[in-house]
Order: sequence, then structure tokens, then C-alpha cells
Amino acid sequence: MHQDAHEFLNFLLNELVDILEKEAKTGNGSPENISQSEKNVNGPVHVQENGAEKEPLITWVHKSFQGILTNETRCLRCETVTARDETFFDLSIDIEQNSSITSCLKNFSSTETLNAEDKFFCDKCCSLQEAQKRMKIKKPPSILVIHLKRFKFIEQLGRYKKLSYRVVFPLELKLRNTVENLDTEYSLFAVVVHVGSGPNHGHYISLVKSHDHWFIFDDENVDMMDESNLQTYFGSAQEYPNNTDHGYILFYENLCARN
Repeated sequence: MHQDAHEFLNFLLNELVDILEKEAKTGNGSPENISQSEKNVNGPVHVQENGAEKEPLITWVHKSFQGILTNETRCLRCETVTARDETFFDLSIDIEQNSSITSCLKNFSSTETLNAEDKFFCDKCCSLQEAQKRMKIKKPPSILVIHLKRFKFIEQLGRYKKLSYRVVFPLELKLRNTVENLDTEYSLFAVVVHVGSGPNHGHYISLVKSHDHWFIFDDENVDMMDESNLQTYFGSAQEYPNNTDHGYILFYENLCARN
């Protein structure tokens, strides 16, 4: 695999968090300005010299990108629901041909049955039981980053293959698969595009919205583009497309957070 933009994004965000935490620890940051309500109970725990635990530091990276997922597992014998929360900076979702971001997110939160060798150990039953599992968004982030899994390992080929599937990403997105079942509205403001026919080579460009105008960033070249041209980056309905420029990472801004 060549240098992957999604891996770089994760590295960059985590590196920023480490730098900001070190600055705060050495007195260069401003942890005293963080209110108790902004503490993240799911973040890493910091231990003081006397052994006592203190609340983790919440940086602007957490405030901007971090959301919370809830894994719910229901035992089909006793109906007990086990919930586990985990934080995320981005959502990596499987894609299908001629689909949309909305349908992909729906599949991401679909119910999965655990049976046979995948049975769930129920603490109440004290044994392995068949169960139903689903994942929902408990706390939507201010900036929702969606990573499309365009690189898939094909067992028959024994290698990774790029999926050029056509996946429609709208300008306005309503996030419906939340714990509270309330719609969260997002607006698209950036797209990372992979240019190339395979996973082992290629090039990345970025599409960014600024002051109601869309721009293409291709290394040192910056050009304005028409908003209608975004659809050319949805992907292709053909197995061997002529156009190899496909949306790979999407950035959506929470409209409520912006207001």
C-alpha cells in the first residue's frame, strides 16, 4: 500500500493531541480554561504523582472531531442489553455499488446476529448465548469525518483492489442513526480524493469550500471549481472506469455547532 491519506489523518490528529497534552503538562497550555462539562469520561486517564486519577485533558482536536459510539449487545435468552461506549475521530464505512452515504451509514448501524462460533458471553446467563449487536452514535461530533473503504483485500486475487463504486455524498447530510433518534444536520465542506486505479499507487487532491466557493488543491496548484462538479468524484458504475478520481474522505460540519 502506498502512503494512505486516512492513515495520515489519524496520525496527524493523534500527534496533535499528544503535542497539546505535553504543552499543557509543561505549563504552556491552558488546562485551567477547560470546564468540567467538557471533560471526556472516555478519554485516557492521567495519573497524578500521588496516584490519584484526574480528568483527561480535552483539546480543540477533541472538541472538533471527537464523537462517541455506543455498542449495544442484547442477549437473546435473557434480553439483557450490554452497552459499551468508545470514542472516535472518524467513521470508516463499507461501501457498495450505486449507493449513498446515507445508506452506507444505515448499514454501519444495522443489527448483526451473533451465533454459532460468534456467540456472545452474557454475564447474567454466565454462558455463551446468541445475541444481537448494533452500533449507534451516542454523541455526534462537531466535524464528522467519513472514510470510505475503497481499498479491499480480494482473496481470489490475493491482493488489495480499489473499489471505484459510485457512492453519492450529498452537500447536506442528516445523521439519523443516533442514540436519541434525533436528526443531526451536517454540511459538506471538504473532500479528499484518491486519483488512481489501484491501492499501490496514486495521488491525492483536496476539494475545499471557502466563503461559499469550492476550490481544488492539487499540490501547489489551486483552482476554483463549480459546485456541480462534485458529482464527478462520486465514483463509477463501471468496473473499469475511465475516471479514477474518487471521493475517499469526507468532512462534514455540524450546522448546530456552527450556529
